[in-house]
Amino acid sequence: MNLIEKLETYRLEKRISQQELAERLGVSFCTVNRWFTGKIKTPNKIQTYHIEKLLGRKSK
Repeated sequence: MNLIEKLETYRLEKRISQQELAERLGVSFCTVNRWFTGKIKTPNKIQTYHIEKLLGRKSK
């Protein structure tokens, strides 16, 4: 399971919207939506750090 799939699972388990997830990560709704629709394949390094932090994982 890749990072975006794990993030989507987290979102569904927490029952939060893409908008709320974007706010928690400090990115725009459009960015989150593009990750989930595949328009952006991978988050940049800063975004990846914050996603891993949100998911409770150490950054690489």
